[in-house]
Amino acid sequence: MLLIFGFAVFFRTVGEGDFHCPHCGGDRHYRHRVARRWFTLFFLPVIPLTRVGEIVECTTCRNRFNLGALRLPTVQQMEAALPVAMRAAAVIVLGVGDSADSGARGRVVEAVRGYGATDFDDDALQADLENPPGDAEESIATAGAQLTTEAREWFLAQAVRIALADGALSDAERQALRLVASRLGLTPAHAFGVIATTEGAARE
Repeated sequence: MLLIFGFAVFFRTVGEGDFHCPHCGGDRHYRHRVARRWFTLFFLPVIPLTRVGEIVECTTCRNRFNLGALRLPTVQQMEAALPVAMRAAAVIVLGVGDSADSGARGRVVEAVRGYGATDFDDDALQADLENPPGDAEESIATAGAQLTTEAREWFLAQAVRIALADGALSDAERQALRLVASRLGLTPAHAFGVIATTEGAARE
């Protein structure tokens, strides 16, 4: 009797979900798969051996990526993170300035709505100010990790415009803006440049 045996690698799906596919360039469904080497008999897996590795497979383009691909934010995650981060930045900035100023409040509402939260209004802002989120800095850091350098600059500039709505920046407001910038992932020098540029544009 002829015995045909050997070794082969087989994949097993251990999870599924949505991710941002680096190859497709958009949100796609994925399968989280684990590869294991097997001893085969007549080309059938018989004895499991060593675990070879794990991959993420896009169900659309079928390309495979390492698990780091799951750290890329989906469009849906980005859309959810940005307005939350701007609300957090507004609380930090208004907390050291004149939070009752209608101009500053209007700037906040405009900025948050600009990031997609079209139902955000003055009542929602008041609720944020009365009950500041405990993870405000973390919310900003989460969004900052997902943004390009240019998008971080724009985000910080929005926060600067909020602070400028009640007049020239105070020392406390500058410190608050530097905190926002650091959580976004901007260096002190970079933050100084964005703040100074936004101030200059406001004076023109």
